[in-house]
This record gives sequence, C-alpha cells and structure tokens, in this order.
Amino acid sequence: MNIFDALNTSQPDKTPAPMCSRKGCTADATWQVLWNNPKIHTPERRKIWLACNEHRTYLEDFLRSRDFLKDTQPFTQEA
Repeated sequence: MNIFDALNTSQPDKTPAPMCSRKGCTADATWQVLWNNPKIHTPERRKIWLACNEHRTYLEDFLRSRDFLKDTQPFTQEA
C-alpha cells in the first residue's frame, strides 16, 4: 500500500460487500443471526453472524443446539 493511495479521495469506496459468516462462503449477506453465550455475555448483549439465504438455517441450527440463538433479522447495509 502506498501512503498517497490512502490520501486519494477521488476513487470510489472499494469496501467489499458484507459476506456470509459460514466458513468458505463468499455470498453476500442477506440475514443477521443474533446470538449470545449466556456463560460469558450479559443477557442484553447480542453478537451478530451474517448469513446468506443458503446458510441461514445452518447457522441458526448451530446456535440453537447450544441455546445461543436469540433472533434472526433481515440484513440491510446502511449507506
């Protein structure tokens, strides 16, 4: 990386789109799976995994089997 590239503001933002949290998946995220581990997190704390349509159920089932799943909501990327 060149320091002058960091200062160049004329180029469009190249931030990649948020991806699914499933290992090896590079699909765009369409869901946010909210969870917490009650042994280490306060009850109101929510961790978020992003999921594509294909892996939403897999991630929910993984968290549900451990009693970590709290909610699933559509993911919208705010500009």
